[in-house]
Amino acid sequence: MKLYTFLAGLLLAMVALAADPSGKWTYETLGRNGPQTVTLTLKASGDALTGSVSGGRGGPVDISDGKVSGDDISFNVVREFNGNSITQKYKGKVSADSIELTIEGGRGGPVTVTAKKSS
Repeated sequence: MKLYTFLAGLLLAMVALAADPSGKWTYETLGRNGPQTVTLTLKASGDALTGSVSGGRGGPVDISDGKVSGDDISFNVVREFNGNSITQKYKGKVSADSIELTIEGGRGGPVTVTAKKSS
């Protein structure tokens, strides 16, 4: 019984040590008119991730299909341009003060950015 209690405590400690993606994160990307700042506003609840992405043309866009698994996150952003839907897929690894993100979809091939915690 002591071993079971120890293992359960160890598992809870590992979950507690996983970096929390909740908060505001920013990164720089190259837009049509030069560099622009993109802001991610994220909220984790269990293994679900919600929030929005702002920056560029238009206002903030809600994320969809957001998931959290340990330090890994993933979500999609669907944008509308001239009647066309474009889906960008974000996958990343969260640390205490940054998220390493790979973004697929939109213009060109996959792009890797580092988002820094801003609040």
